[in-house]
Amino acid sequence: MSTTVLAAGNHFIRPSLFTEAVRTAAGDLPLDVRELQFPWPHTPFGPVAEVIEASGSEEQMIKALQGVQICITEHGPLTERILANCPDLKLFCTSRGGPVNANLEAATRHGVAVCYAPGRNATATAEHTLTLLLAAARGVGDTHTDLRKGTWRGDYYDYDTCGIEIDGTTVGLVGYGAIGSRVATVLRAMGAEVLVHDPYVRPEALAGIAEQVSLDELLRRSRIVSLHARVTDETKGMIGRAQIAAMPRGSILVNCARGALLDYEAVCDALDSGHLRGAAFDVFPEEPLPADSRLLTAPGVILTPHIAGGSQQVAHKAAAIVAAEVGRYLRDEPLAHCANPEVFTAG
Repeated sequence: MSTTVLAAGNHFIRPSLFTEAVRTAAGDLPLDVRELQFPWPHTPFGPVAEVIEASGSEEQMIKALQGVQICITEHGPLTERILANCPDLKLFCTSRGGPVNANLEAATRHGVAVCYAPGRNATATAEHTLTLLLAAARGVGDTHTDLRKGTWRGDYYDYDTCGIEIDGTTVGLVGYGAIGSRVATVLRAMGAEVLVHDPYVRPEALAGIAEQVSLDELLRRSRIVSLHARVTDETKGMIGRAQIAAMPRGSILVNCARGALLDYEAVCDALDSGHLRGAAFDVFPEEPLPADSRLLTAPGVILTPHIAGGSQQVAHKAAAIVAAEVGRYLRDEPLAHCANPEVFTAG
């Protein structure tokens, strides 16, 4: 008897990528795979009922999940209402770094295991961070814009205007997880002195690469600061007006983590005053950016539209990670990335 799987993809991880990956992971086990496509990223994700960062609707999912035992998706929602109307569902795999599109408490009550894909985009995000960091250090944003307007400015070679090298520069990383550690390794290889603030990092993980310091010391010593922390009650708004003021004049600030970590109004003030020489952001407090955002006109800013974690390789990696969970589930093997393992031990 075959197992019915819903491959609910989008325009990034296409349904066909999920289908190919899950058939490979399942091997000879019989599968009936159905496909559904959500509109992301052409349509931004957002809240769906009680879950965040989801795409599509409860109605779409309820209809598509009838008779389905396993769902693999990136942004498809899993809500109380969906669970109540899809009694056959037993495994929900989201190819995100965390199960932000699933109601875990409700899933556990309904006996549905929820898996996710940690580390899927660590390399892509680290590479994008380095791209923005290097571009901000050399003033690529403003020089590119001027050239596109037909203006060749020789004064970009002036001492006060020209860029800074990474070799010999102190760079501070706030967070040293899968992304921050990759960024640190490359920066160290380029000759930077790397400082890290992360209360959870093991000292041996920093050996030969970075020095662990307090946040205050990191801000005081670093010419470039890059954010890599998760958003928690403790880290929300952790870099505000006082922290930016503590950075050396002429510093650069980079954020490819989450917009909630940073006070962007304070950033714009610091850029306008010249306290910050530059900034580079892939994430924002409001997405898409509103047309009147000060970031669109602030000097020395490089902006990308929350694409740091997107690469063709990420799409394949993410699909493979969740498909592997499907294979384990079908073979009654322990799941590697289950967010609610208690579902298997509940009476």
